[in-house]
Amino acid sequence: MPHILIVDDDREIRDLLAKFLERQRLRVSTARDGREARRVFANGHYQLVVLDLMLPGESGLELARWFRAETNVPIIMLTAMAEETDRIIGLELGADDYVTKPFNPRELVARIRAVLRRTGDAEERVPDPTKSYHFSGWVLETARRRLLDPSGVEVAITGGEYDLLVALLDRPNRVLTRDMLLDLLRGRQAGPFDRAIDVAVSRLRRKLEDDGRNAQLIKTVRGGGYVLSTPVERH
Repeated sequence: MPHILIVDDDREIRDLLAKFLERQRLRVSTARDGREARRVFANGHYQLVVLDLMLPGESGLELARWFRAETNVPIIMLTAMAEETDRIIGLELGADDYVTKPFNPRELVARIRAVLRRTGDAEERVPDPTKSYHFSGWVLETARRRLLDPSGVEVAITGGEYDLLVALLDRPNRVLTRDMLLDLLRGRQAGPFDRAIDVAVSRLRRKLEDDGRNAQLIKTVRGGGYVLSTPVERH
């Protein structure tokens, strides 16, 4: 039973989500602020964090930065509709998805299960027959979800970065629009202000040491999307 940590200063939202998620066969713990979240997180093993960005004292963005420095646990952000800038910063910090308030609890459960499937913590998972991808000296090991640079040193990547890289590696030298990538990774269409894919690509380029202004691995196609411009070998 996946263990979910909900961090939100609104007691009514915490209680509502806890009861609803528990009915969906998810184990739930809650915290009302950053201090309590750190304490609760240190005393348990969690598969995912649902994090409100508007917290008293330490902000949700600061807490997300702490989570990402300590662990690769997936993070789903809760944001207000008007908080586009915070949402983008959260994605840059390594959050895996977001849900805007007000939200339907069923949508949140769907997002949670989708992220858990992508990060390997869901109850059901289809094995990937590809054991590793080799490209431009880099190696992505799917069994251990490890990215190795050309010198063999492991480079830490988040679940969202891993999924994006696999989507590109499965379709080398093929232009993928933002809508296609969003559909592949998150199963929904892009909104008019949705820059999630741009942010994810930017993060992934930094991990691959691929200069965004003169990117050679993940190239931007003007008006189109992105293309992985390198041969890929599957082992």
